Amino acid sequence: MTIGLLHPGAMGAAVGAQLVAAGQRCVWVPEGRGPATRQRAEEAGLVAVAGLDELAACEVIMSVCPPAAALDVARQVARTGFSGCYVDANAISPRHSREIAGVLTAATVVDGGIVGGPPRRPGTTRLYLSGPDEAVSRVRALFADTFLTPVVVSGPVGAASALKLAFATYNKVGLVLAAQAHVLARAHGVDAQLTELASVMTPGTALAAPERLTGAAQRAWRWSPEMREIAEANRDAGLPADLLDAAAAFLEHWHRHKDDPNVTVDGLLTALSE
Repeated sequence: MTIGLLHPGAMGAAVGAQLVAAGQRCVWVPEGRGPATRQRAEEAGLVAVAGLDELAACEVIMSVCPPAAALDVARQVARTGFSGCYVDANAISPRHSREIAGVLTAATVVDGGIVGGPPRRPGTTRLYLSGPDEAVSRVRALFADTFLTPVVVSGPVGAASALKLAFATYNKVGLVLAAQAHVLARAHGVDAQLTELASVMTPGTALAAPERLTGAAQRAWRWSPEMREIAEANRDAGLPADLLDAAAAFLEHWHRHKDDPNVTVDGLLTALSE
């Protein structure tokens, strides 16, 4: 089977590598992409094609992109006349998932939600799937023998995204709260005491291990739009979204640290206090 992948960032390339390892042919469009993306795609074993129109012949297209780009990517694919199975595996609201299904009228849309880091070993990453049963089963089979564990969510397009965003609310906002606590403690000279206290009272959390905040900062450029999506999902459900709006604004302080492997906790807390 030939699968189109849009686009091989850190997560997308790792997903593509799993498909290639499972014996699938995975193609991508290098037009407009930078050298880092090209290197990731090559290392993952992806095959470059000339343009988006060539993806229309794929049986499956999988979209793994920043949340803000998901709808635009779907529109671009729709213009090619693609009529296969389109897997939107982005951190978007259930409403945006349904909008994408409405855009791709010739295709069958499967809603996907990736939970965990890039799949490079067993048991770390799940792909939740919802939507039309036959298409969901087909996508599930593609990943059955990979490190990306497929899990079917009973429900229509939007159900998998809702589960993904609900988990991200707790998982990612928790890191934001830990950072806020540490920068407050640092402002009053009690940051070491806070870490010691947390190691006793809440071991295993970012409050007890502030070095975990560096990973969050490197991905803040993606996480802040995701927080906006979660806020929208809450508003659509008639729920308060103040906390999510605040988390999105908070994460914007760390955009300068995008994919920076040398970022330090001290640097992050300094960025918050400037």
